Amino acid sequence: MLLPVDITLGVVLALLLAAAATVAALASLGRSREIPPAGLRAAVQLAAVSLLIGWVVHSVAPLLGFVALMYAVAVRTAGRRVTRNRTWWWAALPIAAGVVPVVALLLLTGLVPVRGIALIPVAGILIGGALTATVLGGRRALDELTTRRGEVEAGMALGLLDRDARLEIARTAASDALLPGLDQTRTVGLVTLPGAFVGMLLGGASPVQAGAVQLFVLVALMAVQAGAVQLFVLVALMAVQAAAVTTVLELVARGRPHRE
Repeated sequence: MLLPVDITLGVVLALLLAAAATVAALASLGRSREIPPAGLRAAVQLAAVSLLIGWVVHSVAPLLGFVALMYAVAVRTAGRRVTRNRTWWWAALPIAAGVVPVVALLLLTGLVPVRGIALIPVAGILIGGALTATVLGGRRALDELTTRRGEVEAGMALGLLDRDARLEIARTAASDALLPGLDQTRTVGLVTLPGAFVGMLLGGASPVQAGAVQLFVLVALMAVQAGAVQLFVLVALMAVQAAAVTTVLELVARGRPHRE
């Protein structure tokens, strides 16, 4: 077992949380008080989800309900990060725009079966990626519009529509939200290790065997013969994030999610 679940693990996690909060406080990052509650919340949620997944994987209705719950939590989290006013719910659109077409494609082609053991992790990865892209894209776009408000008004004074003036200012900033996904894809195998490779290593296989299996998976996937494994997830995640960023940028340009 890689990490034995015992008191030692709990103590180490507590020390790491305390260290993270201390460093953030010393650096005056303004987020130090959020770190310990976030860690405790993650522990409780993972414990509950571990028990819940064991039940939902055996039936389609609870499975779809669990996926819907993941989506709802992602919308709430992303929306409240982008803006604190009542327009936060617009985050539902960019997340859905990125996730729904990709998940539908995977299900219709049979690459991912309607089974919890396959659908939950894939949907979770994609929803998580869309959440991150929506938060980064939305916040960067709104921050840029706030900072460069004079340029937006100048554009409108020159005859640009409100949407076009905002889009001209916010587009470049919002596109930065794609950088994490791009970097993860570019560095796979060098910095980030694919799931199949790590799984084989943890299962006791040698590095050569794990590398051979991962290579086979990647090659099979490139031939459109494999299921939704690492490379496909990375490509799908980039598509999801691109769609989410594009949609949230358009919504911000139209003044849907906004700040007072």
